[in-house]
Amino acid sequence: MNNILIRKIESEDNKRLAIIIRKVLTEFGGNRKGTAYYDYDTDFMFEAYQAESEVYFVAEVNGKLVGGSGIKTLAGNNGEICELQKLYINSDIRGLGIGKALVEKCLEFAKEACFEKCYLETFPNMDAATSLYRKFGFKHLDKPIGDTGHGGCDVWMMKSL
Repeated sequence: MNNILIRKIESEDNKRLAIIIRKVLTEFGGNRKGTAYYDYDTDFMFEAYQAESEVYFVAEVNGKLVGGSGIKTLAGNNGEICELQKLYINSDIRGLGIGKALVEKCLEFAKEACFEKCYLETFPNMDAATSLYRKFGFKHLDKPIGDTGHGGCDVWMMKSL
């Protein structure tokens, strides 16, 4: 039986989480400019999610960090829209409902923080993630919104909270 824990990120998680993020991005061809692979924040996730209206949750299975996801105000909007960011889970642990648990936790936080909508960007070949987002009510958009700095992502989705 797997013991799954979802908790807020701690500074000690930075190094392991950066490895997970880059490993998953490489798996899906996202190890290129315009993606989280090259974000400064990827190496400093704890520090990057310290404002009042943002959070990053990590998932542990049997005490081992296996992934995470976060919420931030979407840059370049009036503050009513948040962004679901950096949902990455190790390939060897997928299928246990960790992604679902992380998205639930993030959307719960977004609602409590009084955001009206939640936006995300991803890659077209991340089928399982896109399917999960649709189950949560995310709808595809024709073009990106805000200023995420991720020109390498070409799937854009949003949902009302």
